[in-house]
Amino acid sequence: MPRRSQPAQFFRHPTAIVESSTIGRGTRIWAFAHVLPGAVIGADCNICDQTFIENDVHIGDRVTIKSGVQLWDGITIEDDVFIGPNATFTNDPYPRSGRHRSQPARTIVRKGASIGANATLMPGITVGQRAMIGAGSVVTSDVPPLAIVTGNPARIFGYEGAGAPSAQAVAAVPAQGASKTRVAGVALHRLPQAQDLRGLLTYAEVGDQVPFEVKRYFLVSGVATKEVRGEHAHRKLHQFLVCVQGQCRIVADDGRSRQEFVLDDPALALYLPPMVWGIQYRFSQDAVLLVLCSDRYDSADYIRDYSDFLQLAQAPA
Repeated sequence: MPRRSQPAQFFRHPTAIVESSTIGRGTRIWAFAHVLPGAVIGADCNICDQTFIENDVHIGDRVTIKSGVQLWDGITIEDDVFIGPNATFTNDPYPRSGRHRSQPARTIVRKGASIGANATLMPGITVGQRAMIGAGSVVTSDVPPLAIVTGNPARIFGYEGAGAPSAQAVAAVPAQGASKTRVAGVALHRLPQAQDLRGLLTYAEVGDQVPFEVKRYFLVSGVATKEVRGEHAHRKLHQFLVCVQGQCRIVADDGRSRQEFVLDDPALALYLPPMVWGIQYRFSQDAVLLVLCSDRYDSADYIRDYSDFLQLAQAPA
């Protein structure tokens, strides 16, 4: 008795050319799309009209690729990514006709990221988890997790879920006191000041304003506005941040909530306890950031991968 053919696990429009046999269940491939044999596509994806997917391409589950997108060799798209219409990926920084690289540059778009319409991504970059790239942006370097970028070249102007810094949050800090924030353990402090004809003095004392014994400090200065610092958490280290000149922005994230703060006054300080992901960005040209630390430098205390941080921060106690 002849064996019945199994129904396809995915939908293919009659005009689509699908040469790959590695397509996940529930994926839909629409009109005039072309998928080459080596491509790997996960489950429940939506591949829209006029897309082209080359051989060395890996696509996760629940990915949406809108019309007019080409994914070339060397590109990995993780789960739950959205790619807007006519977004452009590249894999060769110095292309010449008739000359091909032996290995294409590797580009990775991490889980949950979104890429707006007509954005262009230079080769060899990583777009971090849940990052958002604005329409028409030209991305020339790695995009941190949760960052919102736009422009040409793309620059960070915010972080998902952090919210715009609020004047009310600063106003809520009592004179010479501290107030809680929506990030677990993080507190915004207003430091005591003394002013007379000789000038203004701002101070803090260990055990009072600074809630730990200080064993180290460092200063951050001369940071270009486009640059981002931090982007890590500490397992045990406590930090106390004061922008003693100019201003900068701090994003604090406990794995469940995040909030953005502007430090623009030497009398404002931000306390970051262990297991809080911290980001420093949008430094003014004259900014000087003072960071007091509860211990000496220890590279093993750092958590530098945001996915690893989330696993640790969200693990049951």
